[in-house]
Amino acid sequence: MKLSIKAKLTLSLSAIAAILLISATISVLEYSKMSTYVSDLIADDIKSLNTAHKLADLSNKYNLDILAAIGNDASGELPVFDQEYFLSHCDTLRASLESNVIQPLTDSVVYSCAAYVLTSLELENVLDSYFIDSRSWYFNRLQPSFVILDADIDALQKAIYRDLEKNSKTFERGFYRSIIPGIVAVAGGLLLVVMLLLFTLAYYVNPLYKMLEAMDGYRSYGKKYTYTFDGDDQLVRLNEGLTEVANENLQLRKRIKDLKARVSDELESN
Repeated sequence: MKLSIKAKLTLSLSAIAAILLISATISVLEYSKMSTYVSDLIADDIKSLNTAHKLADLSNKYNLDILAAIGNDASGELPVFDQEYFLSHCDTLRASLESNVIQPLTDSVVYSCAAYVLTSLELENVLDSYFIDSRSWYFNRLQPSFVILDADIDALQKAIYRDLEKNSKTFERGFYRSIIPGIVAVAGGLLLVVMLLLFTLAYYVNPLYKMLEAMDGYRSYGKKYTYTFDGDDQLVRLNEGLTEVANENLQLRKRIKDLKARVSDELESN
């Protein structure tokens, strides 16, 4: 089937547009999918960091309250550790973070918290006793448990920071990976545009210039219009028509010239 110039150009431009559209769609879908997934991970990490900070603040406050109670030899209300609140936040960390590294650290925080709270419950008996030095009890028994708890919470926070950093790098890599189809599409589109330009120059623009050059030779110098080229579209038909018209016009000119010559000879003979 022979295609017209319009059809050829339309198909070429449509192919370029289709490639760019498909590539852009793939890029957008890939970026959207990656962005949603990694953004959720980063949001969980940030939430978990806030939770870990709350655990650290809660344990530090409780430890300072115990130290203040010992320093003042208070006989009033003793500090109370909200263990249920602490453990609920640990459960939140387990639920929000699926890392095989972070979950064991969360369990360590729970165990060290239980040991610390269990030791802190001795405070009332220590303050009521005449034989136990409260300061010695604090530094020899309670403080080591708090140091372990504080170290476990700190290790948990560092692990969450590392997980956050890893997810941020994943987001960055995913971003560049998602724009690769777009880059390929643009490169492919530019290549197709260059190829289309070369095709247009070779099969349409250059023949038009050759046709005009041959036409100028015919009009200005009476040369025969002899330009031909291969093809099967309207431009070839136009060139064939020009060739036919130019040849007919040359024959007409020749007949008119011959007719004028015969008329001139007849007038001279008379």
